[in-house]
Amino acid sequence: MSNIQESTVIQDVQIANIKAFGDTRGRFMETFRKEWFPQRSWDIIQTNRSDSIAGVLRGLHYHFKQVDYWYVVKGKIRAGLADLRPNSPTYKASQVIEMGEENQVGLFIPVGVAHGFVALTDITLTYIVDNYYDGGDEFGVAWNDPEVGPDWGVPEPLVSGRDAGNPFLKDIPADKLP
Repeated sequence: MSNIQESTVIQDVQIANIKAFGDTRGRFMETFRKEWFPQRSWDIIQTNRSDSIAGVLRGLHYHFKQVDYWYVVKGKIRAGLADLRPNSPTYKASQVIEMGEENQVGLFIPVGVAHGFVALTDITLTYIVDNYYDGGDEFGVAWNDPEVGPDWGVPEPLVSGRDAGNPFLKDIPADKLP
């Protein structure tokens, strides 16, 4: 069971408040139902898993043809979002959402919203996408962009060479924005 909330910062971002049912043996949670997000068909999906050590920052990435739905299985992350859709009323807005451990939520990330996370502990993140991976639909914006970068709250994260090389929003051509 879940209660879906709309983000008050970025249009079309949704947060699924996951309800846990537990007893002395453990607990059970529904972490995703396609009916929670009727705006997408979810006919073609792929499920992925990401494991990261504490201090790793991944992102910011965005797509033209794919939405993401994130759920933290183990540990705690700070998800960072930035609206890169020029026609959106929340264009350039950024938001940070803590997920995992004591905040059991799922996160629906629409097309055109850049997303990434910093691992606050060692983590396992699963994510469902509504399209198969396509390297031609993988774009990035600098995680520390002063114009749209979220406040990660981590002074020196461990960032991959690829993510460290992402351009600032001001340097991305208009045809490479959603």
